[in-house]
Amino acid sequence: MPLSWVICLILVLVDLLGGVRGEVGNFSPCLHFFYKGSPPKGLGSGSGPGWSKICQRYKNQYRFASLYRSQWRSPLYSAYIFTPGGMKRPPTQWKYEPQLASSSASPNMKPFPPEVLDQNVLDSQAVLPDYTNSSYTKGHLSPNLHHRDLLDKKATFTLTNVVPQKAGSNGGPWAQLEALVRARLTDYCTGPAFVVTGQLPYAQPRSINNRVAVPEYLWSAYCCPTYNHSLPGGLQETFPTFAAMGRNDPLSSQEIVPVNSSARATVRGYDVRSMPLKILEKYLEQRLGEPVHVFSECCSGAGD
Repeated sequence: MPLSWVICLILVLVDLLGGVRGEVGNFSPCLHFFYKGSPPKGLGSGSGPGWSKICQRYKNQYRFASLYRSQWRSPLYSAYIFTPGGMKRPPTQWKYEPQLASSSASPNMKPFPPEVLDQNVLDSQAVLPDYTNSSYTKGHLSPNLHHRDLLDKKATFTLTNVVPQKAGSNGGPWAQLEALVRARLTDYCTGPAFVVTGQLPYAQPRSINNRVAVPEYLWSAYCCPTYNHSLPGGLQETFPTFAAMGRNDPLSSQEIVPVNSSARATVRGYDVRSMPLKILEKYLEQRLGEPVHVFSECCSGAGD
């Protein structure tokens, strides 16, 4: 047997035995989830202590990408390609990232076991008890609603894709934003739509039990470089890029996102503000302290 065949066979066997490494610490295998293969600039160094680039792998396939902060036990952002048609929510089975706990662990995300977790897992990432009786829900950055494939949808249920989100946001204005983006991209985007959704931490950090960082705002932006020219007048400014920021604290100031005082009580103070991509990047830069570019070349697009 030729040596090249032997090497190939060994690599396949290593993959099947869970020996493929590099899903944590390197975006190289999943750069296709970013516009022009370029991750956002200025959103965390991604290479310093505590930052982990995760190619989110489930059932031996990459599903999306996340930049994770171990000190926060939550992601700064998740990046994915929107696929239309995925409506039904799959049965929930929450998962964790083994390679955050050990570089020699399985490259696939795993369901949380019923027994007590290894201490390395507890130290490296959020676990389900962190959210128990916390007053926060598990807020997806890459939402299952934006994926058609069943396994892609199931892969979004990992705590490395989740931030603490108030129910008034998660089930209110933010859910409406996700549905609006889904409908708009389905109707008018004629090619791949690249989405990056993330959190904006408090200027003075807050957390659940000194473990999981709580964001003050959530934000999202899409890049659809190829879209239908026949846009209604009100949507002309939403292609090829669109951005929005949502409140996660009803008591935050109204400088970034104003409050609709006439909203019903359960969602009041969790408003979402649509804005041009450049305005979002300005707010991110002000809080994070370095110039931010979510999409390469500002997502230069061409209508059909």
